[in-house]
Amino acid sequence: MLVLPYLAPIVMLALSNVFMTFAWYGHLKFGAKPLWIVVLLSWGIAFFEYWLAVPANRIGHQVYSAAELKTMQEVITLLVFAIFSVLYLGEKLTVNHMVGFGLIAGGAFFIFKGPL
Repeated sequence: MLVLPYLAPIVMLALSNVFMTFAWYGHLKFGAKPLWIVVLLSWGIAFFEYWLAVPANRIGHQVYSAAELKTMQEVITLLVFAIFSVLYLGEKLTVNHMVGFGLIAGGAFFIFKGPL
């Protein structure tokens, strides 16, 4: 199917970022747990992230450049992290965060726009 290389990487990268965000930051709510336990748990969660991210990049490279895939991944990471930090960690997004995310989104625009 022609649409698969365009859409599958976006969906797979979004799902992989949910796993990775929990692997990297989910343990912050459980600061009393021993570090070796959270490292092992995080590694186990990250295993599933790799099963989504690696194929996403392989499929996506059929239609996107490596720079476009990396940019897509970074923007998705910021979106997933922003939602995660508010809903799971109970943190607030500030104007500074939004300005910073906006600047990164501006950079992504230029990556996908192509040569000037």
